[in-house]
Amino acid sequence: MLDIITGAISLGLLWAVMTIGVFITYRILNIADLTVEGSIAMGAAIAAQGITMGLNPFLATALALAGGMAAGLITGLLHTQLKIPALLSGILTMIALWSVNLRIMGKANISLLRMNTVYTFLESFGMDKTYAIIVLGLLLVLALVSLLYWFFGTEIGSAIRVTGNNPHMARALGINTNTTLILGLIISNGLVAFSGALIAQSQSYADVQMGTGSIVIGLASVIIGEVLFGRQHFFGRLTALVLGAVTYRIIIALVLKLGMPANDLKLFTAITVAIALSLPVIKQYLNPHRFREVE
Repeated sequence: MLDIITGAISLGLLWAVMTIGVFITYRILNIADLTVEGSIAMGAAIAAQGITMGLNPFLATALALAGGMAAGLITGLLHTQLKIPALLSGILTMIALWSVNLRIMGKANISLLRMNTVYTFLESFGMDKTYAIIVLGLLLVLALVSLLYWFFGTEIGSAIRVTGNNPHMARALGINTNTTLILGLIISNGLVAFSGALIAQSQSYADVQMGTGSIVIGLASVIIGEVLFGRQHFFGRLTALVLGAVTYRIIIALVLKLGMPANDLKLFTAITVAIALSLPVIKQYLNPHRFREVE
């Protein structure tokens, strides 16, 4: 059982980076960005191909981050400059990235067995790979949460938040909402691709299909984090995202342990997200005073 929990925590910390990226578009920009299903696989593809070509794993991971940022830029330009709806812009980029990822890898998947990864340094001290992933993942999410908390408190970060909250007011304040939308999408997809690179190195392979359903996983982690750990101040919300991603992975590990077929995981995730998103409506129906007339 301990192995199951530690494995879930290690994977949850890596997916937490992706969850924060989804949070930026879904909660801050108020956009359901499907680009992430392509950018997470793109990050894995770039990192895996770079490592197999002999690049330093940290450099390959940095290139994956840059690739995800480029994907977010394309989605942003489609939406702001060509006036294509945000949802459709994300779908178009996601579809294009399928072919791009195949071009990058040259095949459907790449094995990283017996290759150096970003975790090799910690493993060289005799640390088990699972614990190496936990240590590095924890350091990364702590640094990321702190950095984003600082960034979204700056003038440009606040402008991004205002754009998602009230674009009309943002424009009235002189904010170029096109620029802030593009910047938000760049940051989001950069983080998603970064997460994909870390996940690929943790599981020792990259696959062109690894992004399928990732948006639902990200949303599930966001919702679980907000419901279980609150939505008070901004730093607390960022921390809740990390805890939500880890909790989601623990839940998945436990239901698999209890005998749920692996083929039903995406159905389970979709139902979980649907229930979580409909909680306000469910609470209204369960409220015994909802039909009481106002005196």
